[in-house]
This record gives sequence, structure tokens and C-alpha cells, in this order.
Amino acid sequence: MEGGQPALDLLGQDGPVTRFRALVVALLVVLALGGCRGLPGASDEPSTSGSPSVSGPSESSSGSASASPSARPVVPPAPKLAACYRLSPGQLTRPTNASGAVSCRGRHTAQTIYVGRLDTVVDGHAVAVDSATVQRQLSTVCPRKLQAYVGGSTDTRRLSRFNVVWYSPTLDQSDQGADWFRCDVIAFAGREQLAPLPGTQRLRGVLDDARALSDYGLCGTAAPGERGFERVICGRKHSWRAIDTIGIAGGSKYPGATSVRKAGNSACKDRARTRSGNTLKFRYGWEWPSREQWSRGQHYGFCWVPA
Repeated sequence: MEGGQPALDLLGQDGPVTRFRALVVALLVVLALGGCRGLPGASDEPSTSGSPSVSGPSESSSGSASASPSARPVVPPAPKLAACYRLSPGQLTRPTNASGAVSCRGRHTAQTIYVGRLDTVVDGHAVAVDSATVQRQLSTVCPRKLQAYVGGSTDTRRLSRFNVVWYSPTLDQSDQGADWFRCDVIAFAGREQLAPLPGTQRLRGVLDDARALSDYGLCGTAAPGERGFERVICGRKHSWRAIDTIGIAGGSKYPGATSVRKAGNSACKDRARTRSGNTLKFRYGWEWPSREQWSRGQHYGFCWVPA
């Protein structure tokens, strides 16, 4: 097969998942990969009530009563590092999350790998938690934390189904003093499906194991571009496997579909031939990045072969 039309995941193949907020900010959630504002979780904020004061006889000749002291607001606590959650695909596009933690020994689809502090002051001025400046911070920090946590080479991580999402406080929680954010590792099982994650001990450095892609790699239900093609995690039933990524030269401007199609086809063909034992008859698929993927920083394509 000479090549496949790019097939796109609903949530994105690589890199932070893109999200859209009330002021459309890139995914990036979840806030910015942006997210949508108007989120659940406001009811989980702790309530603050003033302590009642007791008035008594005044020793002053004026007979004035003492004033009631105002209670200090309770700052919503930060999430716990290494906490596990059962997130759904729909929750990945939201900038905040109020899900309760579950046992990491049981079934879970997300684990917090980093808890950081938001930088909400720019040039001496405070900015909102959902500002573009804050969102850029999350979209920069969390992908780096994912790389350090799951391990592996750049190519291995691109070929894996692991990704990262991030959450920050609601506007109300931010007003009460919450300034944290959390980065959660997830793995896509298929379209609109998350895979259960292994326990904490196995998850850390998981891609340092050469066999990891057999379970967590990128596979397909058909050849890319063919009818019935869907990205799935390699631990599921599949008929094709992505064996390599091939970089494409170019700047921020998309080179065009014709250029990116030609750019990696020959290299993919050579790699597929080598893998097949240099036989004269073999199949392969070259999947090049779309304009949207390119704009998100994916300047490479995937080389596929039958599994």
C-alpha cells in the first residue's frame, strides 16, 4: 500500500489533548491542549461561615457591643500526588475536575504524576486562572512531566498511547486562594475510550521496557486510510501496527499534503522492507500529519505494517 490518508483521533494522537474554554484557549484542559468553562465541581467547594459572637454587659459607659470577628476563608486543598481516578473521555476536555480519588490497586484510568503551583502574576499584575498565560504554563509543564514519568525515547513515547491532561481550580476556588494544578497520565484504548492503567510501581518508567509497546503501543484495526481503520492500543485486537515515526522538515507553516505525503513515504517503505526480511512482496502504510496536527506541533508521520 503506497500510503494512507491521515486518520485523526477525536481527542488527538500526540501531545496534549486540545481543548476549548469559554474564551477558546488551546488544550488544553483542560484548560488550554484550553477547555470549556462552566464546569462541574462548584458544589464541592468548602463553605465558610462566620463564628457567632456573644454579647454581654459592656464595661464602657457608652454601652457599645463588641464587633463580630470575620472568619478566614478556607483555602481548597491541593490534589494529592500519585492519586488515581476513574476519568471518562468527556472529562478530559474540561479544565477542572471534582472526581473523587480511587484506589490505585483497583481499576483506574488516570493517575496524578505532578502537582504544581500556578503562576498567576505577570509583570506585577494578577491574571485569572483561565487566562491564556496560565494555560500556556500548564501546556508546557505537564507534557514535560509525562516524559519524565513514563520514560522511554521520544520515538517510543510518540508510538505509545500514553498522554497527559491537566486540571486547575475553578474560578471560585481560585478566588478562595487555591493556586495549584495537577498533571494526570492517561492512555487511549480506542476512539473515545480510556485504557485501565497499571499500578503505580509499573506505571513509572513503563516505556523504559522494550516490551511496553506490545501492550501500550499504537495499533490499528485496519490499514491507515482504509475503511474500518481505528487507532487502538496494541493490547487490544488489531491487524496493523505503527513501527516508527518519521520526521518531516519544515517550519510553522504547513508544507502541504502533497509535500508531507512524499516526505516520509520512501523512508517508511525502506523500513517496512527491512522488517519483512527484504522480501519483494510486502505491505506498508505511511500516515502523514494533517494541517491541524502540524499546527499542534506534530511534524512527523507514522510508518505502519501489518501486525
